[in-house]
Amino acid sequence: MKLPADLQLVICNTMVRHELASGEYNARRAECEEGVRILRTAFPEIRALRDVTLSQLEAHRRNLSPKVFARCRHVITENARVKSAVEAFHRGDATALGPLLQDSHRSLRDDYEISCRELDLMVEIAVAQPGLIGARMTGGGFGGCTINLVKSAAVSDFRRNVAAAYSSRTGLTPEIYVSPASEGTQQMALEENKPAM
Repeated sequence: MKLPADLQLVICNTMVRHELASGEYNARRAECEEGVRILRTAFPEIRALRDVTLSQLEAHRRNLSPKVFARCRHVITENARVKSAVEAFHRGDATALGPLLQDSHRSLRDDYEISCRELDLMVEIAVAQPGLIGARMTGGGFGGCTINLVKSAAVSDFRRNVAAAYSSRTGLTPEIYVSPASEGTQQMALEENKPAM
């Protein structure tokens, strides 16, 4: 799957890092594992949340604490969004990615609770810019970066406008990078009789 030539990925660094991450990641994992353990009593075949449908989760909501339910809902709906994104790429429908990115950010913020004020602000500012397809936080959360899918013709204005609006509201100067899509990781074979470097 290739990113269409008329779109670019723009990474916006909020320049904040909240020191909650390591303990919070472990808590999220434990909450999801608890959800799987409880759901397995009704569905013995499941091994992970990827094996659970949203309707199955909803049907057993009363058996889960609100927090565990929300964590599980995020994972299940995020898996569905990834599948929908793959389908959109195969169809060549880049505009379908926008709502998926926005829904992903809302879910990370509300259900998984790993966003922060600065990430939410950066997404809010990005969404208001012409040429934006979609935006969401990326990485582990609690600070860090957003990923933005932007029409190539709008990238320069997007960078300038987002930086100015974010700086004026936070006093921080964000780092903003334009990242071309690449082939990703590949396995390379070493040629015989040549030393590896």
